[in-house]
Amino acid sequence: MHALASALQSPPDARPSALPAGCVLSLTADHRHFDSDHEHATRAEAARRLAMLKGVGFRGEFKRTQPREAPTYFVPSDTLTADAADALDITDEHDLFGGVVPHAFVGTKVITHPLVFESAARPLGWNPAFADRVAGSVLRGYSAFSHDEALIAGKRLLDHGDARVKPACATGGRGQTVVRNVAALEHCVGQMSEDELRTHGVVIEENLSEPVITLSVGQIVVGGLRASYHGVQRMTRNNHGHMVYGGSDLTLVRGDFDALLALDLAPNVRLGIEQSRDYHQAAEDCFPGFFASRINYDVAQGLSPSGEQRSGVLEQSWRMGGATGAEIAGLECFRDHPDCHQVWASCFEVHGTQETPPGATVYFRGNDKVAGELVKYTVVSELRTDAHAS
Repeated sequence: MHALASALQSPPDARPSALPAGCVLSLTADHRHFDSDHEHATRAEAARRLAMLKGVGFRGEFKRTQPREAPTYFVPSDTLTADAADALDITDEHDLFGGVVPHAFVGTKVITHPLVFESAARPLGWNPAFADRVAGSVLRGYSAFSHDEALIAGKRLLDHGDARVKPACATGGRGQTVVRNVAALEHCVGQMSEDELRTHGVVIEENLSEPVITLSVGQIVVGGLRASYHGVQRMTRNNHGHMVYGGSDLTLVRGDFDALLALDLAPNVRLGIEQSRDYHQAAEDCFPGFFASRINYDVAQGLSPSGEQRSGVLEQSWRMGGATGAEIAGLECFRDHPDCHQVWASCFEVHGTQETPPGATVYFRGNDKVAGELVKYTVVSELRTDAHAS
C-alpha cells in the first residue's frame, strides 16, 4: 500500500515522525447505521485513543478513494463481513477494533436461537449446531425468516406467557415489541416485510418480568494488552422522553475470562460470565472465519413469564459499543500501571446539558441533529493491584 494522502492530516499531538509505521482510521461501515453526529465524534475519539495505545498516528475517517499506510488499524462502526474485511486487508484481531463474521447474519442476535423446525427457512451459512451449543446460556426463544414461521414461534412462546419480538438488526433495545396474545403477535409480525424477514430474520423470545438486570460481559485486545470485564448497564431518559441506554459501570481485569472468573463474584455475575464465555466459544467453533478484538455480551437476568429465575445472553456486540469508553480507559490504566490488575471505570451518556467531573474523558458534547443535547464521557474511579479481590 502507498502512503496515506496528505489530505488526511494527523492531530498535532500524534507526531507521526516519532511513531512506528502504520496508522489508525475510523470507518463508517454502513451509512444507514451508527452514522449520527455523536456516533462519528465518539468513534473518532475512541480511534484517537486506540492509536495512542498502539503508539501510531490517528489519521481520521477512512476514505475509500485514498491510499493507506501499512499496516492500517480500523475502528469500524459495525461488525464487518469477511468480504468487507478482505477488501481492507483485515486478516486477524490485530487489524481492527471490532469483529469479522463469515456472513452478515452471524453478527446479529438472530444466531442466538433455533429455528422452529428443521426444514425452516434460513440464510446461507446457517449452522444449527450453534443454537444447540448455547441452549443453556440463552433465554427461551426462536429465530425465524418468514411470516409463517415467526407466527409459529410466537404462538409457542405465548403458551407460556408474554413474548418479545425483536428485529434482528435493531440495537440497544430499539424496535422491540412485547406481545401478550395472538392478535398482537399477528399485528406485530404483519408490520415486517417479507424481504426484511427473508434477509435479516426476527427473534421472538420469552419476556422477563421487571425488574430485569442487564449485565455486560466482555473482552478487548489491543496490541499486547488484553482485558476482560463484567458490569451493569444504566438506563436514562433521553430528550424525547424515552428510556434509553445511559452508560455502564465496569470492573476490568488484566487477562482473559479465566482471570475474570478468579475474582470473588456474586453467583449471578459468575453465571453471566460463564454463559458469555460459552456463547463466545460456540461462535468461534460454529462459524469458521469469525474473529474479534472487541466482544461484548448483554446478559438479562429476571423472572420468566412462569415465574422461574432466568439468566441468558441476549445478543453479542462485536463492534465498538456504548461501553467502549470504559474499556479503553481500562486498557490505558493497565498500560500506565504495570502492577495494576483491576480497574473500575464508568461511561455515561447524559441527555441535556451537564458538567463533567474532574478528570473525565469527554467523547462527545454538543447538539446532535437527532438526539439533541448530549454529553458522553468516561471516568475511572479506582485501580487495584490485588488480582483476586472483587
